[in-house]
Amino acid sequence: MKITLFLTLLASPISFFAKTIEFDFKDPKGINSILFHLDAPLESISGSGNDISGMVSFNIEKPEATTGGIILKSESLHVGNPVLKEHMHGKDWLNVKKFPDIKFSFTSLANIKKNKNTISGVANGKMTIRNVTIAMPISVTITYLEGLLEKRNRVPGDLLVVRSKFSVKRDDFNIQKGKSLEKVANDIEIILNLAGSAPKS
Repeated sequence: MKITLFLTLLASPISFFAKTIEFDFKDPKGINSILFHLDAPLESISGSGNDISGMVSFNIEKPEATTGGIILKSESLHVGNPVLKEHMHGKDWLNVKKFPDIKFSFTSLANIKKNKNTISGVANGKMTIRNVTIAMPISVTITYLEGLLEKRNRVPGDLLVVRSKFSVKRDDFNIQKGKSLEKVANDIEIILNLAGSAPKS
């Protein structure tokens, strides 16, 4: 009986003894990026930010206990028009010199649905922009890719891919509240597609 149970565990696609793994989202390849879009009546603005870091703790057997945070350096935010970029970085808007980090931290996942190695749910967390922090649940999809870090970064280990699409309101973070709405929309759509790595020694 004991031998049969042991063999069953060994044959399982995901180990019974799965443990919590720390994934680092500082991507040495520089591929990780965050996309944003604002659609105002007079102008549509799209851009990206690529200086991303953060850590996420994940256990495929206990996805509800997932915790972590993602940090974006606000100075890395980019739009194609250099004048618009200068205004966006300036004191009246994001003030990237005074507020260098945009952060999202979360303490758990809720409403979990599991499909093999992919978890979808809601990250219960807080968003900080311009030193203003508000509670914000965000829908996420997390895919655990065991052993595939070597194919991406040429080192043994695992990957964790986090995808999300959500929006924030600049009024909530005191970014020129109520001003220039005909050119700069209040709603900012954000798309994440980030890969975190857990190298194995």
